[in-house]
Amino acid sequence: MAFLCSSLSLHFVKYLLMKKRSEDVQGRVSELLQTLKKAKGQARIQALKELKQVVAAHATAMKTVVDEGGVSLISSLLGPFTSHAVGSEAIAILVNLELDSESKTNLMQPTKISLMVDMLNEGSVETKINCTRLIEKLMDEKEFRAESISSHRLLVGLMRLVKDKRHTNGIMPGLSLLRSICLHKQVMGLIVSIGAVSQLVELLPALEPDCLESALFILDTLSSLPEGKAALKDCGNTIPNMVRLLMRISESCTQYALSILWSVCKLAPEECSSVAVEAGLAAKLLLVIQSGCNPLLKQKSSELLKLCSLNYTDTIFISKCKLTRTIL
Repeated sequence: MAFLCSSLSLHFVKYLLMKKRSEDVQGRVSELLQTLKKAKGQARIQALKELKQVVAAHATAMKTVVDEGGVSLISSLLGPFTSHAVGSEAIAILVNLELDSESKTNLMQPTKISLMVDMLNEGSVETKINCTRLIEKLMDEKEFRAESISSHRLLVGLMRLVKDKRHTNGIMPGLSLLRSICLHKQVMGLIVSIGAVSQLVELLPALEPDCLESALFILDTLSSLPEGKAALKDCGNTIPNMVRLLMRISESCTQYALSILWSVCKLAPEECSSVAVEAGLAAKLLLVIQSGCNPLLKQKSSELLKLCSLNYTDTIFISKCKLTRTIL
């Protein structure tokens, strides 16, 4: 009985400590928000830095910031004359908060997006990633307009983040935002125009599986544009890289790689089909056809195999498949 009472007392003490800690956190958040209303210069930066740390460490702090109008206050600090020191701290807080529709619409103002794009190009890696994640968050809003992301500077900054070999933690957020942007047809041509197709193709061999799927999705989407197809065809590593990925990572990756190969081979059948066969495409297609893959994938593989065979005699093509006539 004494043990039970002792145990209950201990739990109660823990509860009181947690309650007090929670109240302390809420109180500190309130103080920092009040400071932000008046502070300028270095004092503002310090208040933002501390608020960022508190929000990162305590879930209750996030709720308090939102409940006490902190989102609107912090958003108001972002504008055409905001220093990157203030902007980077403000965005590091906002990206971790639950933003309602009104807050997202407010953050989509051109001057605020422009500041995010500047910091995506010029900030630290952490700031670049936060800007990328926040822009993607804003794209979920139904009021979002494609003009907000139809920016050469935004896309160049994103590709720079994706290609940064020293800081690989930026690859996935960068590809994730690029994937979302790809769904807006009016921006697709701009993505091709900055040379993203060849850059992504060259990156493929070094990417982790989750990044690889996003990169292939982007390339497959861009292949629906005439200029996207042409860029894929003109990149010397498109065909060998796509052939290598068939039946290697996942069915989705196989599907995207197959679709890209189909686009390129249809665009220039004689030139591209023979390059693809020499890279081992025929044998890979037979693997897809004989696998337990989606029937549509098998059908597409059969059609591409037929297209590739047109430039060869039966005997030579069978040898390229590394299979005998009876198996074929």
